[in-house]
Amino acid sequence: MTTTQMLEHGQQRVPMLPRALEILQYRELLFTLAVRELKLRYRNSVLGFVWSLLNPLLMMAVFLLVFGVMMPNNGVKNFPAFLLAGILPWNWLAATIGGSVNCLVGNANLLKKVYFPAEVLPISAALANMINFLLAMVAFFAIFFAFGLTPTVTVVLLPVVMIVQLIFLLGASFFLSALNVSFRDTAVIMEVVIMAWFFFTPVFYDIHQLFPEYGRLMYIVNPAASLVSSYRLILLDGAWPEPLFLLRTFGTSLLVFVVGYAFFLRRVRRFGDEL
Repeated sequence: MTTTQMLEHGQQRVPMLPRALEILQYRELLFTLAVRELKLRYRNSVLGFVWSLLNPLLMMAVFLLVFGVMMPNNGVKNFPAFLLAGILPWNWLAATIGGSVNCLVGNANLLKKVYFPAEVLPISAALANMINFLLAMVAFFAIFFAFGLTPTVTVVLLPVVMIVQLIFLLGASFFLSALNVSFRDTAVIMEVVIMAWFFFTPVFYDIHQLFPEYGRLMYIVNPAASLVSSYRLILLDGAWPEPLFLLRTFGTSLLVFVVGYAFFLRRVRRFGDEL
């Protein structure tokens, strides 16, 4: 029996929760694949992991040039820190979703030769980019302290917001990676979607200034906007997010996770024929 056939046989009647618990047995493989992905990303690079710090700083410099020098009337206090607090979670989101689309198709030979839950691949992609996010936070706190800012007690919520974002990204990754197995145009379409999504997410602007009447609606229809705003609230404003706001963001992320994972498990039986 091939690996894919084993996957198919094991998936026919396995409920979501037992299947999710089974993945815990492969935590060492998850870590190995996440580290491998990071190493491949910076392979043959002179600076290596230093790019985790330089990339968001370079993006911040570009936005500062455009919106701080060429178009200086942004009205945002501590604009560099404000920018970086939006760029870092966005980079994590964009890199995870963009990379997870091809994680199954790109590892088809591995899936057919070695038995392990196929979910391990999108999960490892999300974890690799989370590690990259954590490394990049060094750059954020350097800017943070350079502006004379000091963290408040609200920083304890940072891991909570990160977990909420991870849940959202896992759900999106499960859905898109499974969809791309059957519909290979998914990767191309998502490139356009991510570009449009970036401009509808308040990475380089204050959502309340640009969309004063539709800010609340933006948070509801765009989970990325809620996540970015949550990071800024706890890191820059030293404020506690409204419980209902945080609960709604978590609920949206959990819904995306459940729907995405259910879709993944439903499609996994066909991976053997389509990969």
